[in-house]
Amino acid sequence: MNERPIVVGVDSVDTSTPAVRWAAREAVAREAPLRIVHVLDWDGNTSRYDFDGSLFTTARRLAEAVPAAAADLAREAAPGVRVRTEVLIGHPAAQFLDTGDAELLVVGHRGRGGFAGLLLGSVSQRLATHASGPVVVVRGRPDVADGPVVAGVDDSPAADLVMDAAFDAAARHDSHLVVIRSRPIPAMAYLAGVPVTELTTPEEDAAEHDRLLAQLAPWQEKYPDVPVKALLSHDSAASALIGVSSRARLVIVGNHGHGVLAGTLLGSTGLQLLHHADCPVQIVRPLRQR
Repeated sequence: MNERPIVVGVDSVDTSTPAVRWAAREAVAREAPLRIVHVLDWDGNTSRYDFDGSLFTTARRLAEAVPAAAADLAREAAPGVRVRTEVLIGHPAAQFLDTGDAELLVVGHRGRGGFAGLLLGSVSQRLATHASGPVVVVRGRPDVADGPVVAGVDDSPAADLVMDAAFDAAARHDSHLVVIRSRPIPAMAYLAGVPVTELTTPEEDAAEHDRLLAQLAPWQEKYPDVPVKALLSHDSAASALIGVSSRARLVIVGNHGHGVLAGTLLGSTGLQLLHHADCPVQIVRPLRQR
């Protein structure tokens, strides 16, 4: 039994329900405990006016009610899930970056209060780029149970992390896997209206597809029961992944990459996924030991 927790951040029950439900089901699938965390954003400016401590006492009591209600949602979504709740004090991004024992950090698409502007402001930027382990942003259609797991891979060594997570997720959820590599049209050629057929040949595409299949071979040997489809796209990585996200249960990408996914999450591909994907997005990175 896995004892590394799935940590899900909750702001309010209303805004966090999809993330809590997704995290609870994932915790059961991984045989891991679920830790539901709410951050009370209590700063020095607020405490200056709390002369007798009553403001903080009230705020703390209200804060504790949020993860308690979320725990009920988690048990409803995934009976048998092992749940504990926690209230942390401080800035949400800093507190969640400190959850270093988490196997997976799960956050919602948007929030209020401490999570205001999530995916659009500094909190999401810090979580996406600096968390000590993998992060899932639950957005789009979080309850799809029959779609494929989709992975965006390039030809860098970091692609192994993505494929490890993708094959594992597909096996755990008895799903099939779609692996996509992008060979986009150069921007200048696109603007000039040069067709794809004049920039690449069927032989070149076949050779690139064969390289992708060779890259997948060790993982298919390790997970022989996972059906896999390897796709080559001439769209940008972001467009290709967002396009298939409408039918996927999860899209998985790396934190950094070279080649076709260079700059993922620090550049346009990851940011576009976080804004526009129609299903949860998992950001894979090595889990740092504390």
